[in-house]
Amino acid sequence: MTESLPAKARLAEAMKAALKAGDKPRLGALRLIHAEIQRAEVDARKNLDEPGLVALLERMVKQRREAAEQYRRGGREELAAREEAEIAVIREFLPEPLSEAEVTALVEEALAACGARTARDLGAVMQYLKPRLQGRADLGEVSRRVRARLQG
Repeated sequence: MTESLPAKARLAEAMKAALKAGDKPRLGALRLIHAEIQRAEVDARKNLDEPGLVALLERMVKQRREAAEQYRRGGREELAAREEAEIAVIREFLPEPLSEAEVTALVEEALAACGARTARDLGAVMQYLKPRLQGRADLGEVSRRVRARLQG
């Protein structure tokens, strides 16, 4: 698939390919993604833009990660494996994650751009970082790193 296509177009192409290949587990995961996008668009009464789509896909990954963890605690390894397979399919439509060095460089850039000195500046720094990191880094982890940097 071509990375330059919008995620929704790549999803449609992936669904066609999975249908032709007879890959039922992959097709099922792709249909779940498609249904979730349609539901969100109906709720919002508009088409999702790329940032909105990325946020939706991130929520889907988080939900499946939590479900897999619950299944593992309950001794249901086969269900946890199915959730992780869905995560792998969903991640195909997310932007490429940033490396640790790239995240660190963006955090330092944000601290300088916002003139952040204390923990009170955390909100401004995260507001600066969110559009740059959305879908490419765990914002919760980045927030912890920024907080530690401001306190230390």
